[in-house]
Amino acid sequence: MIWQILGVLIMIGFYGIYIGKLLMQRRKGIQTDQIGKGGKKGQLYYTELVMKLASYSVILAELVSIFGNFSMLGTPVRCVGLFFSIAGIAVFGTAVWTMRDSWRAGIPTEDKTEMVTEGIYSISRNPAFLGFDLIFLGLVLMFFSFWHLFFALFAGVMLHLQILQEEKHLAAVFGEPYEAYRRQTGRYLGWKRNS
Repeated sequence: MIWQILGVLIMIGFYGIYIGKLLMQRRKGIQTDQIGKGGKKGQLYYTELVMKLASYSVILAELVSIFGNFSMLGTPVRCVGLFFSIAGIAVFGTAVWTMRDSWRAGIPTEDKTEMVTEGIYSISRNPAFLGFDLIFLGLVLMFFSFWHLFFALFAGVMLHLQILQEEKHLAAVFGEPYEAYRRQTGRYLGWKRNS
């Protein structure tokens, strides 16, 4: 029962940050959810739609796993999962806070946003996505089943494909400053050596 309570609290904390930011930006007239919107076509449009489907699917898998109290793994592994989940909340929350009103879900086609490279973005170009990956991993370790793992991997792959689309967009919008940032900062975590 304690693991189920922890799982629910983790989901409330993580997805609460997402929904809270969405509502705060809506009050300011900012459309946060840009996924599959704005006249997108081709690969970008389909990547975003499948990413959204994958994200909702993994949430459902997480809930079923938590309430079914699935776990084929022992307590030590569950504790590692708890650590990754808490780290995911911290990383995601920090990323969303650091982006302030430049944060969007999906690629904005009409909104003009600022390029953010300070704070957590100085060590990760995609800390919000890293937060999602940590939550997916953490909850899989806490409430493991093979189908939960499948949906988490599916969502992780789709988020990665979205990152690749966003990198093209950011390079087109910000040009050389973004390219310099990309050469210096890792996609998920870490600094790169300039050679």
